[in-house]
Amino acid sequence: MGRRRQGETENSRGRSETPEQVASESRTDRLRIRAAWMYFVEQMTQNEIADVLGVGRVTIVRMLADARSRNEVKISIESELSEIVRLERALEKTFGLQQALVAPLSTPDADPVPAISAKTGSFLSDTMKSGMRVGVGWGRTLFSSLPFISAKSLSDFKVISLLGGVGVVRRFNPAEFAWRFAQIFQGDGYLIPTPAVVDSVETKIALVERCGLQEVFEMANVLDAVLLSVGGIASATTFSRGGFLKEADREALLARGAVGDLLFHFFDRNGDLVDHPVNSHVMSVDVDRLRKAPIRILTSGGAEKTEALLGAMTLIAPTILITDEESARRMLEAHAAQGSP
Repeated sequence: MGRRRQGETENSRGRSETPEQVASESRTDRLRIRAAWMYFVEQMTQNEIADVLGVGRVTIVRMLADARSRNEVKISIESELSEIVRLERALEKTFGLQQALVAPLSTPDADPVPAISAKTGSFLSDTMKSGMRVGVGWGRTLFSSLPFISAKSLSDFKVISLLGGVGVVRRFNPAEFAWRFAQIFQGDGYLIPTPAVVDSVETKIALVERCGLQEVFEMANVLDAVLLSVGGIASATTFSRGGFLKEADREALLARGAVGDLLFHFFDRNGDLVDHPVNSHVMSVDVDRLRKAPIRILTSGGAEKTEALLGAMTLIAPTILITDEESARRMLEAHAAQGSP
């Protein structure tokens, strides 16, 4: 049996190694682990890591591959988080969204509004910027998102209410939400000081052209973003309690295929406005103008709004959808069962 020379060590395969070789491999190991840490933990780019470690990008690529093959890097994704991401990606692909945000629920039958509102508030905190013109709708979900929005001062920030007020003062008045939303960012609020619905097209035209509302409606032509929610037709409770929709009207809308409303514009499952006078008597910005905004945020959820959400995918073509996990599943299942509009 041969003898090792002084200063030699033996590796796992029985080959003799000099101290220089051992030191070299040790340095390589440390370099590889540092590269893996910077990439997977600190989320640095490969070029940035190459600059820090003083090696080429190709070397970094090889080191990262070696670290994975040696099981030195183990990535685990929590199962609940993984399911949320799966739902978000499925919504994005199915409905052509730029981004879907899905809020988890504690139980399948939990009220989804608090979770959706929290997710909406967080998103708006990051998305709202100085110089933006934002058109806003109304509803329980939007109103409930206000406490979750981080207040900050934005310069030249304008908020335009897209809908007139309601005759009965309630918690979810369109004017109240628009004003408070503008205050959060220390911006200017522009309201439509009329009822949400008037008695005729002539009255609507007169209010817009003769009562100083033309400026507000013209601002809707150059919006940077719109923030909207949808209502379900099954109850249409807020609309009815405001005195604008009689039960006979609601039944007539149902008979014509209405599944929900967007700013009191009633539409069917295919995203088409139904043939009913209420749609021409609404004191709100028309849907065609809203679709021109580059950022269209739709936030809603609930079992009673599944069909309304599906119709809204075509009606307003949102770029951002914020909903809860159960609503996301129902939307995907209903879309798969019925086919795309």
